[in-house]
Amino acid sequence: QGYLESYLFSERQAKMAKAKAKASKPAGGKAPSRAVPESIKKKQASEKKIADVAKAEAATAEKKAKDDVKIFADNAAKYQAEYEAAEKLAIANRRSAKANGGFYVPAEPKLVLVIRIRGIIGVTPKSKKVMQLFRLRQIHNATFVRLNEATVRMLRLIEPYVTYGYPTRATVESLIYKRGFAKLSKQRIPISENEVIESGLGVKTAGAIRCTADLVHELVTVGPNFKAANNFLWPFKLTSPRGGFSSKTKLLHFMEGGEAGARGEEINKLVKRMI
Repeated sequence: QGYLESYLFSERQAKMAKAKAKASKPAGGKAPSRAVPESIKKKQASEKKIADVAKAEAATAEKKAKDDVKIFADNAAKYQAEYEAAEKLAIANRRSAKANGGFYVPAEPKLVLVIRIRGIIGVTPKSKKVMQLFRLRQIHNATFVRLNEATVRMLRLIEPYVTYGYPTRATVESLIYKRGFAKLSKQRIPISENEVIESGLGVKTAGAIRCTADLVHELVTVGPNFKAANNFLWPFKLTSPRGGFSSKTKLLHFMEGGEAGARGEEINKLVKRMI
């Protein structure tokens, strides 16, 4: 009897609680929502604003990247056509000179690549200063130098410690692609994308140099922004040449069978062994 009464009492209590909960619900059948604190609302608004700005910036960057790809491709094609036209003109001039019984003398090169091949032992103070000006502070460092009367005299002063010659466009491209590092905020940054070149030279050159093709063209042609482009590049750090230098003839001039001094077009073969 007692068990039955307790069961009926619990049933009545459950029905009363159910009826009370049903009566407290609004007409729509949904439970009443809590008020959102003001601090949460401000945080949500600020997060939404930040997300909208980031989304807009990402869209702008994506559009700029697509436009840049087209611009850089057009620049590369324009430079390639310019190089081919110059080569065809040189061939035509040589053929014309030969047909007329004369000789064709090409224009004097404007660019040389200087490679340091000796260390610090036995270097005179004046030669040491010249190599510092050329940024050749370590053995097997290499830099581009614009040829003029002053630099020619400086090169003659340091001939026993360096070797130099006239690099081809292929050599310049190979050095930048394989050993190219930029100087950004006094740091050595690898040139792994065009954005590095644009951030370092875009403003300085008023947008004239924004990609690798622009940089190579400026160096090869020794254009008006050559100084900014050359200073932007960290001195190339090359390795010992495959096969090595001869210990007996390394200190001799190249014209005497050694390695030092001017070597003209033969510098390209040496760079190929040192990359």
